[in-house]
Order: sequence, then C-alpha cells, then structure tokens
Amino acid sequence: MTLTSNSSSLMDIVKESDAVEAHLKFAHTTRDAALRYDPVAIAARYRSHPLQVWGRVVGIFGPFLLFALQLWGDRTTGQLKRNEQKRARRLREMLTRLGPAFIKVGQALSTRPDLVPPVYLEELTKLQDQLPPFPNEVAYQFIEEELGDCPQYIFAELSPDPLAAASLGQVYRGKLKTGEDVAVKVQRPGLAQRITLDLYILRAMAVFAARRFKRIRSDLVGIMDEFGARIFEEMDYTHEGYNAERFAQLYGHLPEIYVPRIYWEYTNRRVLTMEWIEGVKLTDPKAVRSMGVDAAHLIEVGVQCSLRQLLEHGFFHADPHPGNLLATPDGKLAYLDFGMMSEIKPPQRYGLIEAVVHMVNRDFEGLAKDYVKLDFLTPDTDLTPIIPALGSVFSNALGASVAEMNFKSITDQLSELMYEYPFRVPAYYALIIRSLVTLEGIAINVDPNFKVLSKAYPYIAKRLLTDPSLELRTSLQDLLFKDGTFRWNRLENLLRNAKDSQDYDLNGAIDQAVNFLFSERGDFIREYLVDEIVKGVDGFGQTALDRIRSTVRDRLGFNRSHNGNGNTAPTTPEKQSSRKEFEQLLRILNLLRETPGFDPRQVLPVIPNLLLRPETQRMGQQIASGLAQRAAARFIREFLLRDETSAQSAARIEVRDVTPPKPVERPLALPAARS
Repeated sequence: MTLTSNSSSLMDIVKESDAVEAHLKFAHTTRDAALRYDPVAIAARYRSHPLQVWGRVVGIFGPFLLFALQLWGDRTTGQLKRNEQKRARRLREMLTRLGPAFIKVGQALSTRPDLVPPVYLEELTKLQDQLPPFPNEVAYQFIEEELGDCPQYIFAELSPDPLAAASLGQVYRGKLKTGEDVAVKVQRPGLAQRITLDLYILRAMAVFAARRFKRIRSDLVGIMDEFGARIFEEMDYTHEGYNAERFAQLYGHLPEIYVPRIYWEYTNRRVLTMEWIEGVKLTDPKAVRSMGVDAAHLIEVGVQCSLRQLLEHGFFHADPHPGNLLATPDGKLAYLDFGMMSEIKPPQRYGLIEAVVHMVNRDFEGLAKDYVKLDFLTPDTDLTPIIPALGSVFSNALGASVAEMNFKSITDQLSELMYEYPFRVPAYYALIIRSLVTLEGIAINVDPNFKVLSKAYPYIAKRLLTDPSLELRTSLQDLLFKDGTFRWNRLENLLRNAKDSQDYDLNGAIDQAVNFLFSERGDFIREYLVDEIVKGVDGFGQTALDRIRSTVRDRLGFNRSHNGNGNTAPTTPEKQSSRKEFEQLLRILNLLRETPGFDPRQVLPVIPNLLLRPETQRMGQQIASGLAQRAAARFIREFLLRDETSAQSAARIEVRDVTPPKPVERPLALPAARS
C-alpha cells in the first residue's frame, strides 16, 4: 500500500508519539495493555525540552488572545451579530487544531444551550463526531499493527471512509467474516505526544496558581491529575473494552439501557471493535420522534441510570456528551463510548445522598456537615458562619420546590461561597460535576424546562427508605426525628416521591423497616411509637366521645353545652395535635395503597410473627399502661376535681359581681430599697 506525502508526515508524528510512550514506560502484552498517567515522568521529559514547551504555550494562548481581540473589535464596531457565524466557526476550528484536551472543552460547551448562543452551539456540536479525519492509510496501518493482519483479511467489509471522527479516534462501519455488523474505532496518530505536553502545561499552571493565589483553595493539581489519569485510560482501547463490559454487567439489565458487545478478537490498544448500533442522537428530537420514541422519556432513563452510576455502584460515565448517547429504534438508550469512566467511593456516595436530602429539606446545618464529610471543608472548620450563608444562598437557588432546582443554579451559587469561606473542590468531584452538568445540558436541549434534580429526588427518597446501610439509616433517622418529635410531613414527602421511582419495592421497604424496628438500633423508635400510639389512640377516642356527646345533646334538645355558650366542649391543643397526626397517618396509608406493587396480602402473614415477638408484647403492655394512665388522669380531672373547680369558678363570679371601691390615685414611685 503506497502512502502519500501527507501520510508520510503523519508517520513522523506516529514515530514521535511512540517515542513519548516508550519514555512513559508504556507496557503492552497480548491481552493487557496499560498506558499509565505519570506526571513525574511527563515532567522529566519536558523539562529537558523548554523550546517545545514554550512553543506550545504560544500556540495555545496566541489563538485565544487573537480570538478575544476579534470579539472585542466586533463589539466595539457593532458587528457582533453580523460576524457571529464566522466567529463561531473560527472557535470550532481553533479548538480542533489545539487538540484533544481542548476539543473536550468544546464538547462540554456544546451541551449547554443555557450558556452558549445557538450559533456557537451549532458549530461546537460538530466537535462531538464531525472532526477532520486522518488518512485511511494510517488507520489501516494501525489495524495491521494491532490486529496482526491487513484490514481486508480481517473484516468481510469496511466502509471506504470513516463515518465519524472524534477527539481521540475515528469510526468505520464494518462486517465480520461471521456476519456481525460492527463499529471499528481506530485511534488518532500522535495522541500521546500532544496530550502529555498539554497536560504538562496545564498542570504547571495549576501548581503556579495554587502557590501564587492563596484564595484558591481547590485542589487544582489533584483535579488535573484526575483528568490526566482518565484521559490516559481513554487512549487505551483495551481498557475501554473492559469498561464497557463492566458497565454492561452493572447497568445493562435496566430495561431501557443498551450496551454494545465488545469483540475481543478484533480489539487491542489502538483498535476497538464493538457491536454496531443503529440510532440517532438525543439532541435531535425530531429524528427521535420520527422513530416513534419519546426523547424526553429517554432523558429520564439516562438520569435514572446516572443516579445508579453515581450513588449505587459508583462506576460512572464521565463523558456523556450527545455523541455517546443514542436513541435506538426500539426505544432504548444506548451508551457507546466507555473511554472516560471514573469511580466514587461508598462514603462519598452516601454523603452525596445525604447532601441532596438536606438541601431539599433546607436543613443547612446538616448540609454544612455533609460538606465536611465530602472533603469540601476540613474537619476543624468553624461551621457557625457557614450555616446561615448556605441558607441564604441555597434558599434563592432552590426556589419554591424540588421541581425548580437545577445543577447550574446550585453550582453557580456554591461558587460564590468558595471565595468567602474555606471551601475547596476535591479532585474526585470535578468529573462528577462534569458528568451531571453535561447530562443536564443534553436534557435542556430536549426540554428547556427539564430539571435533573426533580427527576432525581424520587430515586433519592427510595434509597433512603430501602437502603439497609448504617449511613443511610442514620440519615433517615436524622431526617424524620427532631428534638424528640417525629416529623410525619417528612415521611409523607419521602413516600410520595419514592412511589414515582421505577424500581421502588414497597413490600421490601416494609420488611426492612420491620427488621430495623425490632433490632437494637430501633429501641428509640419503639419507645417513640409507644408514646405516639398512646397519644393518637387517646386523642381519637376523645374526638369520637366528643362527637357522641354532641349527637346525644342535639337529639335530647340540649343546644347549650356545659360552658353555656352554645358550642361543644373546646378542643384542646393536645387534641388538635392528635387529630392532625391522625390525619397525616391516614394520608400516609393512602399513599401506601396508591404505591405501585403494594400488596397488603403480603403484609398479613407478617402480623402473627410480629405479635409473637417479645418486643411487640412489651410495646402492647406499655401502650395499655399509657392509655390507662391517661384515662385515670382524665377521670380525676373531670369528675373528682370538678366540684372544686366549680366552687372556684363560682367564687370568681361572686367577686366580679361586687362593685369594687374607686381606687385612690397615688403618685407613681419606686419601692423603697431594703436595708
């Protein structure tokens, strides 16, 4: 195969890239390839090449400076709107020339119609999979080097040109000898050279900023290292294949999620062969609707899948731009690219759930403590001034309800606090925010009124009610109990939201609640339940008795009660409280009946076992004792003390009937001081 002069220059880039990889101790075996991000090795290489580094610095900042000057000139001369299309195209071309790291920035911006003007958005969208391709000859050489034979001997068919070209590679459509349609992704030449140099420059800037500007408390260097590690993994297609299989194992069972199969016989470090997926981008609602698929529903599917990634298993897709998400003709959401994945540890997952709950319920003291758990604040931070600041900021961001929340407003408001208080952004959090903000951007493109948090809270509520972990049990306890009082409205809100979650198992939640209730950790709840049941039954009984008395008086013609004003006996605050709690309990029971999947017949067999438990019998004795004590106290108050009370009332009436003597006017004076 004869190569053109253009591809010859590309071969030089390939050789230079190979030299960089060798310097970075690239280890490669038959089935296990690993290209590790090592900032020390990268720094060792480029410290000895200062001209190359400074040339790249000028190459990066020069175009941006020129672009900024052009925008300033357009604004000054009133040509901003007229030149908008030209400037948008210029920005896309500039990011393309600067390479993969900057292309990814453009891809992230292309999902934010709330931040980027429509003309720029249209141009930046092309960065997702419409970048300039590299020559087929280079791609074919990589296929031969990685798979051990020429493409025509490996594949039955291969498209003459790439169908898509992204930041790290380009994709051909092919067919295996066995008949399966496949997508063959081939890596761009010179990736290691360009990415390592850019990472070295950006990391050096992060080190400089962290040392020079003390107000920057975020771990900029850690964030850069996290990004570098992920992008190096993305350059290793073998690693991407393993990611795809792990993703399929964790989330492929979800009814409307599809993960393509990896063909390992035709996959290596720079070539990936996977199942071909027919579909259209979610950001093209018309094309999605033409297939008879609801794009907004698939967005919700993506949100639910992302919640499981972040909060359930911790293995999440860190680059969910529209080029990586397709709507299939059978109504499924297909994930395509698994190069940039990341993980979040269990304590951080639980911390995020608790933070969302505290935010929704405006518990800003709890939210401040969550920031300590999540490493946004150090344990020795004084939270006293931070709690009211969180209340002031987030009350504006949250609006009137969960349905009005969005990540952009929350992150914008939080960024304001960063400069006033000792917040810092931990490295792990940067990719989480990138993932969520990108997903929200896709959603807004489909439905401008879409709010990720309003769709997420049912899942959060479900996790709180069903997760057996100690962390979330404690969080649920803190949420429902305050100062020894059970907050029925919070439980009602959780149940109302949880019933909208797709896989909410109410019967399982009831089983877990029963097990927790009769465990050692449930002692305090049993004591509280006894007290509440006593008050509720007593209050209900008193209300019923008052109604009976009123009915009897009406039928006997007694229109005036004991108090002589024509009304029934006054309702005491205790009765009002009991009645309110009883009404809340009825609403909760109705919610349980309305919850999909709830089967009361599954609860009935549990009742005999509960009644035989010693804890239940003890609770029954305590309830009976409490009711008896209340009845005795009421009997003494209403019957034995009635004569004394009546006598006192009569005495007060006699005193009121006697005309008091006219008071003697005396000048006001302070009392004499005692010796």
